[in-house]
Amino acid sequence: MTVGLLTEKPSAARAFSKALGGDTGTYNGESYVITHARGHLYELDKPENQLIGATADEQSALRFWSIDNLPWDLSRFEWKYVQMDKVGQVVNDIRSKLSKCDEIVVATDVDPSGEGGLIAVSVLKALGLDKKKISRMYFTDEAAVSLQNAFTSRNVIPDLDQFDEYRKASFRSALDFASIQFTRIASVLARQSGQDLVLRQGRLKSAMVSLVGDQQKAYDAYVKKPYFQNRFRDENNVMYTNSDEPRFDQKGQVPQQYGPSAVVLDGKADKRTAPPKLLDLASLSSMLVGKSVKANLALSTYQKMYEDQVVSYPRTEDKTITPEQFKDLAPLIDKIAAVVGVDTGLLTHRQPRSTHVKPQGAHGANRPGLKVPSSLEEVEHKYGKAGRLIYETLAKNYLAVLAEDYLYEQQKGHVEKYPDFVGIANVPKSTGWRAVFDPDAGDDTAEGDANESGKGLGQTAEPFIFEGANKRPEHPTMKWLMKQLEKRDVGTGSTRTSTYSEVTNDKAKYPLLTEKGRKLRLAQAGEMSWRLLPGTRIGDLGLTEKVYADMRDIAAGTATAEERLAVVADWVREDIATMTKNAASMRAELGLREQVVATRAEGVWQAAPGGPKKVAFKRIWAGHEFSDDEVAKLLTGETISFEARSKADKPFTATGALGVGDHKGRKFVGFQLEVPDKPTKWSGRTFTPVEVTALLAGQSLAIDDFVSAGTGKTFGCKVSWDAKAKKIVPDFGSGDEPPRSWCQHVFTDAERKDLAAGKTIQGKGFVSAKGKTFDAAVSWKEEGGKKKIVPSFG
Repeated sequence: MTVGLLTEKPSAARAFSKALGGDTGTYNGESYVITHARGHLYELDKPENQLIGATADEQSALRFWSIDNLPWDLSRFEWKYVQMDKVGQVVNDIRSKLSKCDEIVVATDVDPSGEGGLIAVSVLKALGLDKKKISRMYFTDEAAVSLQNAFTSRNVIPDLDQFDEYRKASFRSALDFASIQFTRIASVLARQSGQDLVLRQGRLKSAMVSLVGDQQKAYDAYVKKPYFQNRFRDENNVMYTNSDEPRFDQKGQVPQQYGPSAVVLDGKADKRTAPPKLLDLASLSSMLVGKSVKANLALSTYQKMYEDQVVSYPRTEDKTITPEQFKDLAPLIDKIAAVVGVDTGLLTHRQPRSTHVKPQGAHGANRPGLKVPSSLEEVEHKYGKAGRLIYETLAKNYLAVLAEDYLYEQQKGHVEKYPDFVGIANVPKSTGWRAVFDPDAGDDTAEGDANESGKGLGQTAEPFIFEGANKRPEHPTMKWLMKQLEKRDVGTGSTRTSTYSEVTNDKAKYPLLTEKGRKLRLAQAGEMSWRLLPGTRIGDLGLTEKVYADMRDIAAGTATAEERLAVVADWVREDIATMTKNAASMRAELGLREQVVATRAEGVWQAAPGGPKKVAFKRIWAGHEFSDDEVAKLLTGETISFEARSKADKPFTATGALGVGDHKGRKFVGFQLEVPDKPTKWSGRTFTPVEVTALLAGQSLAIDDFVSAGTGKTFGCKVSWDAKAKKIVPDFGSGDEPPRSWCQHVFTDAERKDLAAGKTIQGKGFVSAKGKTFDAAVSWKEEGGKKKIVPSFG
């Protein structure tokens, strides 16, 4: 009998191989083989493919973004999974190895969300392996002894459909899939307000937008309100306050009723502070943002370092490590300290701390890996500046756990003549872990210990008028946002970081948040989302808490996914009403007008391939809305022409007919632009019959009088005809020869020959981007890694 182990990722397979004695072999008298996934290999199919027994009209309704088509009837959903892109080889390898096994072991990660169970079961069901004997291995970490014990004490799963991990994780997956409806509601309302935006909603995205928007509003609305109050200060700069002392609006209103007085020491007490908790991805990324490392770069760099075993598993939910993980790193501590410049003499607490080392967990908190680099320079050379900062931060954070507590003496006292005025001084006695790791390094928003004093309480206190003000709300930052999400238990450290990276990506078409330095603000799409979210279900920060409670009930068998998903339809109806009401306020506040958006046209397409059939297609194309007459002509198969606008907002005449297009592998019916079979004109120039013949023959032509659509300026380049794509392809020079023109000056053949030979030529009548004419000596040379025209005005 052969046992097949399915792990979640290649690194886990390597750990199992090391623990059991190879990728295949015999352990404890049982023959085994190890294979692995790469995280999720299957995902839920498109909404229009989920409805059981759907008609063509019902599929069409699920495909198009219209509020009229909501809510979906989730009770009719099949919840069908399909294979993801680019994982075919991984799937084939799993099939090849596990199909020959008598027993298959779910050896994916053991985590509270049940995600590991979903990853494994979706693979087994898709490959038809779910009828075999299936068992589960439970392990706290990937230490050899943990994996060995898990292998020998695995539990049989009688019915995969009743497997608790799979039940709760598939419910969460289905619920998040159903939240697509909220994105459609918000996006349709944005378009009805004249803004062509996609407003992505979800438990975590919407929470981020709500929190940042509310905090941004509070920050922007802040009005400073100064106050003045009597206080005392001693010669050591310790302040003495009385909570009952009145505050005044003007400094001149404060009564001068106090005089100097001795300070009375009321008591001393030794205090200690333990090292800070170990980092998760969200905390780590928050620290790096202030050092110009964006979240997406931190994620991608960390992943590379993890694959090389320089750091631990990134997407862990653990905040502590296990005793075995502590033991694994123990022999490497001095070596790690040398890499990051930490004095090993500070690392005297070499026994596990109960606050940081616990028997529960899986991957353990983020920390250095078992492969220790020779230096930070080596790390930077291989992984860049981001890699260096990641390793240095993680290492010092972990090493701090091995340092002693921070010790200080807290002194409390009062002003002798006015005993209601009390002061506190925290006098450092031993820096302990603070000499190893500073969690607030470089963060100018961090608040230090206002009572820390190197000298303690003084002898004499002098009265003074203190000027204070109401505290301004903190400007939203990644660090602030992650703390808010953690406090409300919304998402895990890894999902917070990956989602944050997504919503702040300035290359995304519709980012929700913008990030400038440490500061966060709402982007345009985020601003509209924030205004639509108040009072909604999807914007409720307590939604995740309910989802987790539902997951626990479903895993325990006291509730079913169908029961808990049934409420989503009501949520959608409520949010349609709430967002519609909010949209009216949003338009009033942002100066937008409500618009009627014709989302699609419907009818019978007479010229459809295979015969007439009922279709629905977008009614707006390139800024043009098809009239009823144009829709009728398209449905009969006629070719129509109309004025449209390009992506650069330039007018052009579009000619075409209804046809079948392809978008990212999905076929759709819509207006298809008629593409000419031969070159006719390009960039303001009509080709001559001789030029057309040459281009069709595959020749490249050097032409000097093209006209830029954006500026109206002439330019020259080589052009050729791509017969397959049916378009002109320009060639502005690959670096092998000088360009044909520069700053509206067309070079002669002789000038280009001199430039190619490295000579400098004198040119006249160049025109700058601002329209100014100038003369210059120009040469063609390498600058900034490529050859280009370089002017000289000397």
